[in-house]
Amino acid sequence: MTVEQAGPGTTRPGGRTARIRAAVLRATGDLLAEHGFARLDLADVASRAEVGKTTVYRRWGNPAGLVADLLTEMAEQSLPRTETGTLLGDLTANARLVQRTLSDARQGALFRAVIAAAVWDDRTDGALRRFYDVRIGEWAPCVQQAIARGEVPEGTDGREVIKAVSAPLYYRLLASREPIDEAAADRAAGAAAIAARAGAYLRPDVRQAARPERADEPGM
Repeated sequence: MTVEQAGPGTTRPGGRTARIRAAVLRATGDLLAEHGFARLDLADVASRAEVGKTTVYRRWGNPAGLVADLLTEMAEQSLPRTETGTLLGDLTANARLVQRTLSDARQGALFRAVIAAAVWDDRTDGALRRFYDVRIGEWAPCVQQAIARGEVPEGTDGREVIKAVSAPLYYRLLASREPIDEAAADRAAGAAAIAARAGAYLRPDVRQAARPERADEPGM
């Protein structure tokens, strides 16, 4: 759910086409970080990337198309999941990766711009949702591994655990503007691990099945 800086779902192009795409998406990210989505202009992107305006207009069409492709690229190029052998270790690795991304001046500004744009632009919203779906899906298996080791209860929802790790860090980015440091990342990971062990992230069907029936409920 984090990036180290990669669209649409097609075969990745090679040669000159790949170089053009990389330059355009880099320029898109830079301009988003500098000026936000509202001022993202395809002509400015073309100028920054040193490619023809016609190429940018023909391939991406509008700013939302650029952002959608940028988010696809970011998801593809983000670092793979770390496996430490413990749930806390894995969640801490995830939290620190999020922390490094969001505390980076360029990346933090880029995410603020994209998240703000997603509030009112449907295509950007869809691209952002796909980005996070990919990143959460990459890390959720660490919870399944923790279930297999007996660290957390059977039926724990791995995706919800990963969301809980990132949420406090995004709150700092978007709301409180407090420092996004390693201490904050470690607290987020530790809190999510404790809650997962206590059964806070059981799937609703599992939680319902485990709830004892009361004498006054139907069927008793």
